[in-house]
Amino acid sequence: MATRKKSKRASLGERVQVRPSGVHGKGVFALRPIRKGARIIEYTGERVSWKKAQELPPHDPKQPHHTFFFSLDDGNVINAAVGGNDSRWINHSCNPNCETSESKDRIYVTALRSLKSGEELFYDYRLEPAERRTKKLERLFRCNCGNDNCRGTMLDLA
Repeated sequence: MATRKKSKRASLGERVQVRPSGVHGKGVFALRPIRKGARIIEYTGERVSWKKAQELPPHDPKQPHHTFFFSLDDGNVINAAVGGNDSRWINHSCNPNCETSESKDRIYVTALRSLKSGEELFYDYRLEPAERRTKKLERLFRCNCGNDNCRGTMLDLA
């Protein structure tokens, strides 16, 4: 199991829409231009302890390593599988156009550069596995971004 590491609610207006992605399954797309530095959406969901998160069954048994967990600085986790919004469908990229940040125990997705209407949003998941990192684990969390600087995995290499 791995959680997303840091890199406004949907009430910020209809800025994004979930639709099929060429990278992986569903993706989140800008409905209108978004300026660099704009806070796009909050990553929402049920807050649980890391211990409880590890005990939860996968939200999709066919993809047991796919997670909607996002780690917080206080050691808790946001589980977007319960009470999550469109932000849970933002895909990973090794060359992201968005980043995530924590403010007062809330996670926000912000534009790293100006985004065009119709552009898919991406941030670098930098997943932190609970278990020891191996080549097998890197393959389980394979990256599909296709960028020239792709590191081949969604895991944090730091």
